[in-house]
Amino acid sequence: MSKGTTKKHFFGKILLVLLMGVIIVGCVYSYFGGFKKPKPIDKEEFAKYSGNISDISVPDSVRIIALGEATHGNIEFQQLKLDVFKLMVEKYGVRAFALEGDYGGCEAVNRYIHGGAGTAQEAAAAIGFPIYRTEQMAQLIDWMRNYNATAKEGEDLRFYGFDMQIYEKNYKYLLEAAKTYAVPTTELEKLWDKSEGKYSPSYTAEQKAKVIEKVRQDLLQLNDSTTAQAVHFADILLQNIALGKVMDDMSKGIALRDSLMFVNTHWIMEQEEARGNGCIFVSAHNGHIKRRHDYGSLGKAMGALLANELDKAYFVIGTDFCKAKVSLPKGKSGKRSNHIFFSKDPLAEAAKQCGYETCWLDFSSIPESTTLSSRLSDYTWLGDVGEGYSPLMAILPQSYRDWDCPAILYNGMIFVTNAHPIVVLQEPTTKLTNTK
Repeated sequence: MSKGTTKKHFFGKILLVLLMGVIIVGCVYSYFGGFKKPKPIDKEEFAKYSGNISDISVPDSVRIIALGEATHGNIEFQQLKLDVFKLMVEKYGVRAFALEGDYGGCEAVNRYIHGGAGTAQEAAAAIGFPIYRTEQMAQLIDWMRNYNATAKEGEDLRFYGFDMQIYEKNYKYLLEAAKTYAVPTTELEKLWDKSEGKYSPSYTAEQKAKVIEKVRQDLLQLNDSTTAQAVHFADILLQNIALGKVMDDMSKGIALRDSLMFVNTHWIMEQEEARGNGCIFVSAHNGHIKRRHDYGSLGKAMGALLANELDKAYFVIGTDFCKAKVSLPKGKSGKRSNHIFFSKDPLAEAAKQCGYETCWLDFSSIPESTTLSSRLSDYTWLGDVGEGYSPLMAILPQSYRDWDCPAILYNGMIFVTNAHPIVVLQEPTTKLTNTK
């Protein structure tokens, strides 16, 4: 073998070692979401002011209690819905649970918890989104049904949705209500392709909206307060059509959806006030409920709109994780797989250092003179994983983090040290057929 060939082999081996080193370093970077550790928080000070979920305290003047989730795909954040809502029911007399879910699907759940046929798993599936087809959601629904079984008249719990992305059950319930109130339904029924279980393709968005608006006006002209929900089914269908027109522009779609969710949450609040209940419980992703979040010239997120209107009467509980193995769908297939994320949130890291699996930190209980208080007002990384996975999240971990001030966004936060992925249940073989 010539000296030239030997040198080529030598340098080839060096390049191979360097390449393997780069790959290893890249894998480590990807797994841990970067190398830089956040500036640590004194764990003794953190432990002094942190507590349990049962320690959450809400001022009497609050009209909306909002619980956020740093991801949709973790068991712990799903379980918190029941844990925190149960506390709000028992401690503060809250009687309404409002979810970032389809209004019509959540009405199916509401009918189930009031004694309707079926199972809790079927009710959870009726909401329409896979992230709610879990045992944790079924447990929440079961608890609400059991509570209602012995509740006094007027003290029953209600289950609402404030999203408008799915239309099937809203159409079904609008048609049902229109017939109940003897409103003409001939044109409304023509909109539906029964064999396909969806709108007939022969109608344009404008034509569908015109038919639905006519039914809506007919209901309003009855001047009957009991038609409020029927009118809202029509409102949701019109919102769905409006949203469909802008979904090709993701930014416009996201901004419009948040503004409509604000309108719907406000409607739920008004319905509960009419029942004599001054406070409702709202559950959604952190991005929708936090006090500060806007889309530039397109508008603000739901939480920012609620905070602007209600000020201190809007109580926001954020959540975060130290490490999370999250169930996420990929691409158009929707096939779910698990991916590991690290928030790099120093508060979540402090919770881990204290040995907590889950803990609550009430920002109002922390004296301004403390170092912890100043850290809450500083910009820091917070976990923010949406409902979808991209390889970019491994290359740029900042893409699944939020850079903001916890004290501005929330009244307090719940930290989960190690979050586990949800298990999405199979679609039930039978579906809820609840009617009034």
